[in-house]
Amino acid sequence: MVWTLLHAKIHRTIRSRHLFERNHRLLIAVSGGQDSLCLIKLLLDLQSKWGWDLGIAHCDHRWRSDSEANAHHVENLAKTWGISFYLEIANQPINSEAAARDWRYQALSAIAKANNYQYIVTGHTASDRAETLLYNLIRGTGADGLQALTWQRPLTTGIMLVRPLLEITRIQTEQFCQEFKLPIWEDSTNQDLQYARNRIRQELIPYLRENFNPQVESALAQTAELLQAEVEYLEKAAQQLREKGMEKGIGNEEDSLTLLPLRLNRRVLQKAPLALQRRVMRQVLQQILTDAPSFEHIEKLTALIIAPNRSQTDPFPGGAIAQVEGDWICLK
Repeated sequence: MVWTLLHAKIHRTIRSRHLFERNHRLLIAVSGGQDSLCLIKLLLDLQSKWGWDLGIAHCDHRWRSDSEANAHHVENLAKTWGISFYLEIANQPINSEAAARDWRYQALSAIAKANNYQYIVTGHTASDRAETLLYNLIRGTGADGLQALTWQRPLTTGIMLVRPLLEITRIQTEQFCQEFKLPIWEDSTNQDLQYARNRIRQELIPYLRENFNPQVESALAQTAELLQAEVEYLEKAAQQLREKGMEKGIGNEEDSLTLLPLRLNRRVLQKAPLALQRRVMRQVLQQILTDAPSFEHIEKLTALIIAPNRSQTDPFPGGAIAQVEGDWICLK
């Protein structure tokens, strides 16, 4: 085996960040593109050091005419490497990025659960992290959206999603694939500029690289990394503040965070910084709204912290309203 700087970097990353344990079963999501081929090659080469049991999963969205051939290509690679192969095919073509992502994670989770894999591993890179930060920034988001694509997060009970390549750029994965002559399957949809992410990848990132910072992808990925730690801290602090300000005795403690009516003590919240006030209200709204709360939803609830008595909001989606009753904000 040829040991490259990329092998050493990923080996250190896995160990220092505790991404995987030894002798565990890892399900690798392989599309056939350069990032996923780089990932599977690295993990195969590191397998002897860690004792992993590796499997390959491929998801066919059926949105390209060559998707079936793409799946066969990945299956043949799995056979060549002597790895278990799992294929999931969409019942009908999936035409939106969000729907495809949701279906893909559901499919991967089902495969992992059925075959006793503890980890699902994807080839997301620093370039993906930079693109996601820009995509969410342009749409409008807080720090939570800017720090998206974390190193690991639970997908379902007992199954962790892990992204070991978040410090590696797409340029590096391409060079790695060329060095080892890995057979990349080119996805034609990556060139389709009707998708916003492709415009960011094909047009915006190159422009920023040429005119502002040659290392813009790594710089943005580092920003996302810094924000991730700050978001984790703020979320925990907001949860503690919410529990302190939540009226006790409405059912058991767990139920009191999810059932209406809810009562929040304004005097407790008024002492907190605005950033924590907003996060508390966001957490509360996440419990009662079907979709993610908007900035406007959070702001109108936060405004009640210092509003006159009997002030109230117009109905939130689903019909809930919030009203000031003395020292309390009541959602009902």
